[in-house]
Amino acid sequence: MSNSLRDQLLGLGFKPAPEPQRPHKPAHKPHKRPAASSDGERAARPGAPRKAGTPRAGQGGKPRTREDIDLAKAYAIRAQKEKEERIAAEQARQEEARRRREARAKLAELVRDKALNDPNAEIARHFPYGGKIKRVYVTEAQLKALNAGELGVLQLDGRYLLVTAELLAQAEAIFAPAIALKVDPGAPAEEDPYSDPKYQVPDDLVW
Repeated sequence: MSNSLRDQLLGLGFKPAPEPQRPHKPAHKPHKRPAASSDGERAARPGAPRKAGTPRAGQGGKPRTREDIDLAKAYAIRAQKEKEERIAAEQARQEEARRRREARAKLAELVRDKALNDPNAEIARHFPYGGKIKRVYVTEAQLKALNAGELGVLQLDGRYLLVTAELLAQAEAIFAPAIALKVDPGAPAEEDPYSDPKYQVPDDLVW
């Protein structure tokens, strides 16, 4: 359109056509690397790092051999056997402790009010027991009876009780470790040097 025609149209009241707007370009955004959707995709990519905790077939990525499997089974069997042995040993210890408690309780009932210890006795009769030299005080008559095997000594609750030979035999059948002194009248005198009261030895002497 010539300028004269344009001027004429503008003079008639026509408005010029608006210029077309240019499209706005969005600002450039940095490219993001797509995240792996799963561990499998990550593992599928060459050179991808192995996830911690993922089990391996064997050392160096090699599958376990039959020898490795048999060795692991042998270790497991031995560990189980050792565990069972420990349990059995503990049960046996507890059972033995229970039997000893019951035996001592039965022994205490047997000798109740039957001990012959004299509070006025002044003669110390020494004897070996528990790896040490112990003593019980007796009268002259009790010393003769003790050396003749007519009396004996029991250990119960830390005390040494003088009892008859018959009661000593019953106590031995119930709990033999409680027998502290049982004299064999037929044994040579040198086997029991403490039968003579002149032997005054300390209580804490280690045997």
